[in-house]
Amino acid sequence: MTVARGARQGGCKVICVGLVDALHPALAENVDVLYRVSVARPGSWLRRFKRHGVRQAVIAGLVEKSGLLVPWRIVRYLPDWRMFRIYYWRLRKTDKQTDTILRALADELASGGVELIDSTRYCKDSLAKNGNLTSHRPPSQSDIEFGWQMAKRIGELDIGQAVTVKEQQVIAVEAMEGTAEMIKRTGQICKAKGWTLVKTAKPNQDMRFDVPCVGPDTIRQMAANGGACLVIEAGKTIILQMEQTLQLADRFGIAVVGMSRKG
Repeated sequence: MTVARGARQGGCKVICVGLVDALHPALAENVDVLYRVSVARPGSWLRRFKRHGVRQAVIAGLVEKSGLLVPWRIVRYLPDWRMFRIYYWRLRKTDKQTDTILRALADELASGGVELIDSTRYCKDSLAKNGNLTSHRPPSQSDIEFGWQMAKRIGELDIGQAVTVKEQQVIAVEAMEGTAEMIKRTGQICKAKGWTLVKTAKPNQDMRFDVPCVGPDTIRQMAANGGACLVIEAGKTIILQMEQTLQLADRFGIAVVGMSRKG
């Protein structure tokens, strides 16, 4: 919704093709036209875009990749010919990592006349700034430095974007399950609490998709599982409902730090 509101404020008419398994209930109120589509049928996205003369599009929101690893997934999702083309032509000689799949999707949409653009173009005000963003100080600068390097390394391998650390030890690594499940797992492992979550962009982050994002739910989950510090990459991380997110962090005693550096 953050992107949709920003696009409207920028004078755009917002045509949204929303994935049926990932639609926010209030999305319809923030767009001009909403179509509900399947994740496996990009051909239907293009038909709807063409109906309205759309030439550029932004990817926003979360798709649970684990949902694609279910029995009989071909029957469940009924992929169209464009999806088959992505998997069995564009991806036939490469891996199936997230970035690879999304770049192949971008190429397929471009072949249909729709260009994917920087997903932060209409939400620059929601990007994290550099420095301490809350009144609380981080419990361990060494954990921040250590966690940053670990997060960048798993990002380089396209495993995930986040790690949790304490006393310069990795507690958990984000993978296909997502940040929320990683936070729960961290709470189960680290009974001492006081751990740090570091979430960064990938070293070669393509800003068209999979840009790191945190929000009120991230803070609530950290508070429920003993987190003490959230570190995010300044200029490359979207903070949803920024004011509410930072107020919640202050209420729960969680430090939020924006960082910007190479490596």
